Amino acid sequence: MSEQVAFECRMCGQCCEGAGGIVMARKDRARLAEHLGLPEEEMLSQYAEQVAGKIRLVTGEDDFCIFFREGKGCSVHPARPDICRAWPFFRGNLVDEVSWEMVQTDCKGICHEAGHAAFRRQGVAYVLALDVDESDPEAPTALRVADLSG
Repeated sequence: MSEQVAFECRMCGQCCEGAGGIVMARKDRARLAEHLGLPEEEMLSQYAEQVAGKIRLVTGEDDFCIFFREGKGCSVHPARPDICRAWPFFRGNLVDEVSWEMVQTDCKGICHEAGHAAFRRQGVAYVLALDVDESDPEAPTALRVADLSG
């Protein structure tokens, strides 16, 4: 008998809202620039900002990611940063059952019935498959899950 799927994205865009959360590591910047057909520096000057030593995507006046389109979702979906790919499998939600409970208010794609243990197992495997370079100081802390795989 297979384990119940703990998360299925509903493409609601809730995770695309809020300034400051979309941090890009080196490989994210290269992937996005290539997708947009721009040199990396030009992509950064148009769509990113540096705050507290981190490079992140800017938001529009509506406080959503600059690449979010109402009714359509992410306009750069194939090239979205790893932090976007990993949601809601962030470290805090994987290690803390209370955080997992709380995030379900905003993320309707989480299957409560699957339980936190299944969410953790599936989430750690998913984030590890993203091949986040945890030695990269620019890699978001939320994606540092290698120590959770044991």
